[in-house]
Amino acid sequence: MNHKDYRDLQEMIMGKLDLSKQMSEDEIRELIDEQIIQEGKRRHLEITAREQIRKEIFHSIRQLGILQELIENPQVTEIMVNGTQGIFIEQNGKIEKLDICFDSAEKLKHVIWQITAGCNRVVNEASPIVDARLPDGARVNVVLDPVAVNGPILTIRRFPPQPITMAQLLAIGSLTAECRDDLKRMVEAGCNILVSGGTGSGKTTFLNVLSQFIPETERVITIEDSAELQIRNIPNLVSLETRNANVEGCKEITIRDLIKASLRMRPDRIIVGEVRGKEAVDMLQSVNVGHSAMTTVHANSVRDVVSRLETMVLMGMEMPLSAIRKQIAAGFDLMVHLGRLRDGSRRVLEIAEPTAFSEGEVKMRTIYRFGQESIAENGKGCGSLKKVGEMRYVDKLNRTESG
Repeated sequence: MNHKDYRDLQEMIMGKLDLSKQMSEDEIRELIDEQIIQEGKRRHLEITAREQIRKEIFHSIRQLGILQELIENPQVTEIMVNGTQGIFIEQNGKIEKLDICFDSAEKLKHVIWQITAGCNRVVNEASPIVDARLPDGARVNVVLDPVAVNGPILTIRRFPPQPITMAQLLAIGSLTAECRDDLKRMVEAGCNILVSGGTGSGKTTFLNVLSQFIPETERVITIEDSAELQIRNIPNLVSLETRNANVEGCKEITIRDLIKASLRMRPDRIIVGEVRGKEAVDMLQSVNVGHSAMTTVHANSVRDVVSRLETMVLMGMEMPLSAIRKQIAAGFDLMVHLGRLRDGSRRVLEIAEPTAFSEGEVKMRTIYRFGQESIAENGKGCGSLKKVGEMRYVDKLNRTESG
């Protein structure tokens, strides 16, 4: 059976199914099986063809169509759908184009509506850009036409079903045992830690790893645009998620709103998935009034974090640069910068301590720095994270250890 006959058969069976009523998954499978049996009486269908048709039709009706197998593949970390023009995936750090695509924009929009409806998000011509997530925590971004010129754009970033552990990061050489021990002490002591890096550098993953060191006795509040953090070791955990405004009159709830609300919830530690706008004001104020916090920021380097935070704070309120820089230097105890090497591997590139506000700038002391020594024959970079300095301000560490 050629591809056209195969697709025509699927569409014919789809057309014969009565989908006007709510049905269980077993009922849908029974209907599909009945139609396949009837069609099998008219033409020869191999067992493998029947199973493939059955699976794809079910996925089209109940799940995510041709994307379902990609989502179920643990090796695929990113799925990029460029309208009906093509589907790209990231696998083992490499991007490749697949030989499958959606037959029509309508089918792709159907998948998008299934995703957004499942997490109480609305996407349409009035609100053509939305962030959502799948039940397994995968991050979803949607951009519809007319904003997306070449049709509906769907991007899915997947995370492992089990959170990556510090042991795994050690195994792949992302950081050293000595660095792990230092980070563990700092997290346990309640240090305010900011993780920076570019898109896809592993900021959320690293925040998850650091959270494994949080004492189980703490009350932790997580705040995210779409709930992605996988914190499993904290019994007293509250997860908050933003909400978009909609035509039904529901008011938008922003990261800023959630940070303010969290301060009234008796937190021992606040974790903000990412600071990217005006909420930088509230984040900075919270770490300067005694709250313990961890968050991430898009930035090109540890030192670029300061200017990024300055810009975001100024989006939220007028404030002298010197005052912003003083709060950054006083509020954060540690900054961790991540990056992707040319071979696709993700590494900790630098860990630094803001030491003081002096001569109009935030001074940084580098504690660890990654040095790439050479390129191996397989294209992978050879390098390691080396300790080049010591933390100067260790009051929190000393208080924890003496207690």
